[in-house]
Amino acid sequence: MIDGFETHNAQVNGQTITYSTGGTGPALLLLHGFPQTRAMWRHVAPQLAQHFTVVAADLRGYGDSSAPEGMENYSFRPMAADQSALMQHLGHDSFHLVGHDRGARTAHRLTLDAPDKVNSLTLMDIIPTHSLLNDLNQTVARAYYHWFFLAQPAPFPETLIAQDPDSYYQTALSAWGATPLSAFDPVALAHYRTAWRKPEVIHATCNDYRAAIDVDFALDAADLGCKITCPALVLYGADGIMGKCYDVGAEWADRLENMQSRGLKGGHFFVDEHPEDTVSALLDFLT
Repeated sequence: MIDGFETHNAQVNGQTITYSTGGTGPALLLLHGFPQTRAMWRHVAPQLAQHFTVVAADLRGYGDSSAPEGMENYSFRPMAADQSALMQHLGHDSFHLVGHDRGARTAHRLTLDAPDKVNSLTLMDIIPTHSLLNDLNQTVARAYYHWFFLAQPAPFPETLIAQDPDSYYQTALSAWGATPLSAFDPVALAHYRTAWRKPEVIHATCNDYRAAIDVDFALDAADLGCKITCPALVLYGADGIMGKCYDVGAEWADRLENMQSRGLKGGHFFVDEHPEDTVSALLDFLT
């Protein structure tokens, strides 16, 4: 699915985490977001693998990874612990970390909880979870309505989504991402569809958003005074909701001590839409 990469399962942190890996050099972990899988890195990972040992993993509840029961199990803290344990399992005591969307929120939490493991942090198209929820405005609330729809008590959102998963999740890809469906790689899109048609994945994605409100908001509030010191890169789609509604770099300035910030052409899914620009920005920072 990622050309030149091998795919394996690892039993770590009580979960089965599926990952694809390739390349040689310093370790680099790539984490996808909602409603995608590790397939989102299809056109990025092979180019990064010319410089790094790249690991592209599915978050718990997404793709081919296991989906435990219990809303609290989808807090970014246990999701981050999975990925930290995965890299330790693969022999990487420290690594560069890149995350998009939910993967970026997981990466932020991982770096807060295990700063000694992260050599550099790249966050793609998010502002801090606490800021988004605490200072929500009408424009963002309307565009990012899914935060609150998916967080409704089970089985309400699960039942509605299960009637036509492709329609729901593809709307998420194209509507608030400002990216036409035709911009997504057909192989990656097929992998997303296979995953999000599973009832357990539908339930897990809902629990992901429930946990952000019910668990992560309080965890992030407790860490508002914590500043990440490793080199950090903040990327965002200039045509997306985050880029239009926020000064994204300024939102992170009091949380990342050593930060660069860049807007790239495209919307929320600029990685899929403009992989070459994404690779260029990453290599400029990482090398």
